[in-house]
Amino acid sequence: MKENNMLQSYNENIAMIGLDSMQKANSTLEDFCRSYFMFHGLDVSKPQSIFKVLPILSFTESYIYQLDKMNENLLQTPKRKDEKATQDLVSCFSTDPFGPLVTIFEQRGLLTERITEELRHGEEYWALERKLCHALINEDEILIDDVMKAIHLKSFDYRVLNLLLYQLQGAKADELHMEFLSISEFLVEVSDDLYDYEDDVLENNFNVLRMFIRIYGASTAPAMLAKCITEAESKYKSLLELLDPKLSVSYQKRCAEATEEGGKASEHPLGTWCIPSVIQDEELYRSSLKSDTS
Repeated sequence: MKENNMLQSYNENIAMIGLDSMQKANSTLEDFCRSYFMFHGLDVSKPQSIFKVLPILSFTESYIYQLDKMNENLLQTPKRKDEKATQDLVSCFSTDPFGPLVTIFEQRGLLTERITEELRHGEEYWALERKLCHALINEDEILIDDVMKAIHLKSFDYRVLNLLLYQLQGAKADELHMEFLSISEFLVEVSDDLYDYEDDVLENNFNVLRMFIRIYGASTAPAMLAKCITEAESKYKSLLELLDPKLSVSYQKRCAEATEEGGKASEHPLGTWCIPSVIQDEELYRSSLKSDTS
């Protein structure tokens, strides 16, 4: 694995990332700038606002993305994995994968306890992702508490970037903004999981609908997930009303833009909630697609 070799080649004072990771992390970084800068009084349309903070934000997201792709490689079914490569990947995640990044933050006076905590959340999410996806393949028990914890931890990279932006601005984190963005992140992650459901089944990636189907069964899972969405939407709306009116309008406009750019037409700021058809036999689904492409 090129990514694994790249990350394994560091010493405690150096972090390295690949150009491919930087390119693929770019869409997340663009979304972050367009969605979160407004919470810091920064104008995303002004290049000086972006380039002042871009190096550290870009490096951080690229580094996290690189680790995330390595973790996804561990989720592939055993027949598709090389044993030696798997051992190397497991070793990387067991030896402080964020160590070099933390060193860089420390050297630049950016590290806080909260950023450290979010990085720990990232490691916890990846561990949960491996645990839950392996449980699906092996037909082991899956706990709803683990699933809900994982989906809430999944956006840890956005929170790391947001906290870094506060540090770069020399400002304290706004707790209302952080809470509001946290529930917004949850809803976006669920929406993305619904959109990516078939691909996630194929690749054995973490997906909240996959987990709900295993826990509640194919007939009940959509209704249980819809209940979670409704509860989160209610909290989202309550917190939205507490925001500065101008900020509230700007964020809702950005959500509408993101929805339109994603090819969805909806009056809902986060898009239409459309739960896809349930795949009851995932192994059969993967096998059938494999045979169709062979």
